[in-house]
Amino acid sequence: MSRLLEPLIVGGVIGDVIDPFVPSIRMMVTYYNGRQVSNGHELFPSAVTAKPRVEIQGGDMRSFFTLVMTDPDVPGPSDPYLREHLHWIVTNIPGTTDSTFGREIVNYEMPRPNIGIHRFVFVLFKQKRRQEIMNLPSSRDHFRTRDFAIENDLDTPVAAVYFNAQRETAARRR
Repeated sequence: MSRLLEPLIVGGVIGDVIDPFVPSIRMMVTYYNGRQVSNGHELFPSAVTAKPRVEIQGGDMRSFFTLVMTDPDVPGPSDPYLREHLHWIVTNIPGTTDSTFGREIVNYEMPRPNIGIHRFVFVLFKQKRRQEIMNLPSSRDHFRTRDFAIENDLDTPVAAVYFNAQRETAARRR
């Protein structure tokens, strides 16, 4: 078992959101307050209000990638009947660049967990070519990352990372 996949398996990302895969690209997700996303670490919702910078390290300028961000724990982890909630999609990101060079097809929605600890998952797919996404989701709720990849002819994931967040009380925001 790859050390890169272990936190994704333990955190249930592999299983709930994606199938096992072989990581082949390094993806760094950094919010503008300098907070880098690491598997399983907690970030406060107030620290992730603006979309992050997602850097792709690997591939080449002729490779293109699609980034998907979801919350598989909506409305709460004990009964996630709205699974998955879509937070962001960016397509046609050239290799060796970052998400600002891609095309945002679903605007970033900041995390707002209400009940329990939620996982916020970033999955990076390699595209077979520069392409237009044909099957856009009709709703942010009941999104399925696996189905989206199949419907849009994306390869298996090449990278994934997630963070945890829970509702902030006024005392935690201080």
